[in-house]
Amino acid sequence: QVQLVESGGGLVQPGGSLRLSCAASGSIFNINFMGWYRQAPGKERELVAIIRSGWSTYYVDSVKGRFTISRDNAKNTVYLQMNSLKPEDTAAYYCNAEVVLTSRAIFNSWGQGTQVTVSS
Repeated sequence: QVQLVESGGGLVQPGGSLRLSCAASGSIFNINFMGWYRQAPGKERELVAIIRSGWSTYYVDSVKGRFTISRDNAKNTVYLQMNSLKPEDTAAYYCNAEVVLTSRAIFNSWGQGTQVTVSS
């Protein structure tokens, strides 16, 4: 009913930047929030950043001041600008969204994940 397609991952050197994008499509009436999670090998998935429909944001402490989440409502797209990347940011990054469908049902959707590798 709702598909999330991510892009923008890759290999970058420490101190570099990447921008992730996640576009939602389907039977969308509204999107309550969109966010990014990440999961490194052997670790649990953690919330990185979230942006709500009222534009409020949340960041995990480890990325504050380096990552910026933003949203384009017209395109149903969320972005994660990642600056000053560190090796510990290496992980698979997953987009997540809570969507109100045209039926008014609420649906939580995940993207397929995009790999971010920070290494020299």
